[in-house]
Amino acid sequence: MPSTDTEMQCREIITKAVCGKGRKVSLRTHTITPKQKPSNILGCWIINHSFDANKVGDVIEVAGSYDVQIWVSFNKNTDTAVIKENVSFVENVPLSFFDNNCRGKLEVHAQALQQPNCLEAKISGTGDSILVKVESEFAVEVVGETKLCVVICDSCHDDEKDVDFEDLEDFDDFDDLDDNIIDDLD
Repeated sequence: MPSTDTEMQCREIITKAVCGKGRKVSLRTHTITPKQKPSNILGCWIINHSFDANKVGDVIEVAGSYDVQIWVSFNKNTDTAVIKENVSFVENVPLSFFDNNCRGKLEVHAQALQQPNCLEAKISGTGDSILVKVESEFAVEVVGETKLCVVICDSCHDDEKDVDFEDLEDFDDFDDLDDNIIDDLD
């Protein structure tokens, strides 16, 4: 049955959209045991950060690694060395929302809003290991197929869209406006 111009119709469109989002700040403490007993910690850096993200149940699992480099002194501060250790991590980022109506293969995107950063590096109470406190922040998105319902018009003719601007009245009505109105608001 054909529709009339006044009757509205809907059409379903399948498109990709963000179906879920999440964000998490995490603190981790790593214990690193050097070959020699350190006297002092002179500096600590986190480099070579890499990660992947996957949807596991109701969370996004961000798994990755980075290198911890600690500059230390030994032998009562007479020698120095840089200790390098690759550290792995897994963070579960909860989704603040997730649309269960997503379908198709889900894509997971993760971004490090704050790269891993050393907040504190200190020698343990026993003196034979170093405790490194690391902070990072991840934002995640889940993208999937979803349905949108849009209103359509059956008769959209180009000739109906033509507007003759010459027939419009002059815009003399604006001459009476106060030019200083914006200045008065300050």
